[in-house]
Amino acid sequence: MVFYVRVCYNGRMKKIWAFLKKEPMLTVSVIAASASLFLTPPSAELLTAIDWRTLGTLFMMLTVLEGFKKENVFRPLLQQAGKIRSAAGLGLFLVFSVFFSSMFVTNDVSLLIFVPLTILLFRGGEQEHYILPLLAMENIAAVRGSLLTPFGSPQNLFLFGQTGVTAWRFVRYMFPIWILSGCLLVCFVLFVFRKELRKKRTPADCVLPILQPEGRRRRLTYLLLFAVVLFTIVSRMPYWYVSVAVVLLGVLITDKSLLKKTDYVLLGTFFCFFVFSSSVAGNAAVAAFLRQVVAGREYAVAILVSQVISNVPAAIVLYPFAENPGALLYGLDSAGLCTLIGSLASVINYRIYVREYPGKGKRFIAVFTAVSLSFFAFVAAPGYFISRGAM
Repeated sequence: MVFYVRVCYNGRMKKIWAFLKKEPMLTVSVIAASASLFLTPPSAELLTAIDWRTLGTLFMMLTVLEGFKKENVFRPLLQQAGKIRSAAGLGLFLVFSVFFSSMFVTNDVSLLIFVPLTILLFRGGEQEHYILPLLAMENIAAVRGSLLTPFGSPQNLFLFGQTGVTAWRFVRYMFPIWILSGCLLVCFVLFVFRKELRKKRTPADCVLPILQPEGRRRRLTYLLLFAVVLFTIVSRMPYWYVSVAVVLLGVLITDKSLLKKTDYVLLGTFFCFFVFSSSVAGNAAVAAFLRQVVAGREYAVAILVSQVISNVPAAIVLYPFAENPGALLYGLDSAGLCTLIGSLASVINYRIYVREYPGKGKRFIAVFTAVSLSFFAFVAAPGYFISRGAM
């Protein structure tokens, strides 16, 4: 009996350890939240300080976007990509598909859709050497395209909810660096294809998922639910929990299996960092120190801290101590241009690539870092000066 219990215990611990290794960000957040409770003991005030609205909105967004992926809502766009005859034209199409779609379906979902397609279309022949630089630029496109809208990324969603600015003011504040990033991306793509700008390619015979006629009702439902999510975010509807109930009910009726695919790891990471941030802010001495470090240096601190814990957790941890939320947001949305750790979207890109090319992770990191830092060199100073103005 003792031997059986020991075997079960060891097996369970191995599974837990494997999960923690697979999800390092969640592991860090759990450790941080647990340690912070020694600074500020748990209380009712701690629970009320957690941003439940952001968690609810994020749950809706993640669940509905799982429906988008399952029902292949973007199939017509993917089909069009395979017909483009120019390699440079295809590169521009893919990069800017990520750039524009990330504004609405978040940067990570956009990469999940277009990165596998990029590998499929450029694999083989004399085009495979384009894959790595294109994936690096698609990562830039995801990071910089998504910064324009309040719902383009989790950190945007969080800070938009905290600052209380209107959606139009948010977009207007982010627009200068967004348009600059778009223009730079065109230059980067054309530079990569500079030797073959006019060279034609044979359209790839892509095997794309078929849109089943019986799935039309589900696709329409998910589009309507997505509209509910966007309305809830932009309008700042006080009864946001009603929208959560509507989305939950809609998914349960349409396809309850989606609830198993929702990214609960990201939600759990958010929750733990909310606990950490609230606990730290509740300790007067620690809060005073962090405010002294962060205030007035939001742009640089956001970039640096994101290289350690990624930009989404950094948003939650740093916001209570920031004097200029706009500078904080600009820094967070630039952090993914420095290292792989700077943005969770970058990690997704890396995972997709190494699954297709095992053992070539170091090569990905080298190309990714070189391309991203080159882009960062062009936007870092403009981003800093623009961010000095109030949001």
